[in-house]
Amino acid sequence: MSPSAPPFSPNAPRQVEILAFPDVQLLDVAGPLQVFATACDLAERRAPGAAPPYAAVVVAAGAGPVRCSAGLGLAAVPLPPPDAPLDTLVVAGGRGVGAASHDPATLRWVTARAGHVRRIASVCSGAFLLAAAGLLDGRRVATHWDHCEDLQRRHPGLRVEPDPIYLRDGPVWTSAGVTAGIDLALAMVEDDLGRDAALAVARQLVVFLKRPGGQAQYSAALALQAADARFDRLQSWMADHLAQDLGIAALARRAGMSERSFVRHYRVATGLTPARAVERLRVEAARSLLAESATPVKRVAERCGFGTDETMRRSFLRVLGASPQDYRERFGRRAAG
Repeated sequence: MSPSAPPFSPNAPRQVEILAFPDVQLLDVAGPLQVFATACDLAERRAPGAAPPYAAVVVAAGAGPVRCSAGLGLAAVPLPPPDAPLDTLVVAGGRGVGAASHDPATLRWVTARAGHVRRIASVCSGAFLLAAAGLLDGRRVATHWDHCEDLQRRHPGLRVEPDPIYLRDGPVWTSAGVTAGIDLALAMVEDDLGRDAALAVARQLVVFLKRPGGQAQYSAALALQAADARFDRLQSWMADHLAQDLGIAALARRAGMSERSFVRHYRVATGLTPARAVERLRVEAARSLLAESATPVKRVAERCGFGTDETMRRSFLRVLGASPQDYRERFGRRAAG
């Protein structure tokens, strides 16, 4: 990517291209596109006649409409010259991304285009295309949780993170699935125009303000229950009794297994040790309390089974990379308002 912004006038619209291809995911394109369009609509209301903040367009190889996986045809313009000035390139995802990622002409265009943009982004499985173009090597990357293992296996030079809604690593932005593209675009608006502008767009679109990128894609309880049906009842009980003894001995008794057998089978089924699974469930419950209530941190630690606030602090740092207090300041109701 270009080390400096393209040579646009400060008052000119930021040029945005969203790359589509046959069988693209509709909302991967429409979500970010609508965020940028709404930012322009609101700017026009505030200052009629002024230049809009964005000029966004859908681009694709070939002529004619691009048929998305939902069956709708998207009006796209042909791929522009790769060296034309551009602010932001967004690569959408969808079930057609595999074919696009193996198309030499598309890869050449994306690689060349990346050398003339201020920032580049992917939505959902669009990360596979950026990775195939060599643009994600050595970077932290987000994609849909169901594609994380495959992306990491195919591109071991990436640092694929399964939890975040979106990630920013220098000029490269990547996001999780479908609606996370809206969160990513809102974060870009905030970066360009400020927090108030991003929140105004979010309110206009009737989405829940702006979810920070560090929020989890899906719940720990749901992830554990989806792992293996053998432990469904145990997982539900664990989530409902976080303040109780959830040590290996207690869990093995409830599962009707020996401790050794329980640890082995549980790890195979979930990919986690029982202790790590309990920690994630407790952290998730604590996150909710910290974000949605004014309950003191010490009381949150007790209610969620950590015992002490110091134990909870260590777990938060290990799982989230932030202390409970930092998490509340960033994600709490007061911070979101």
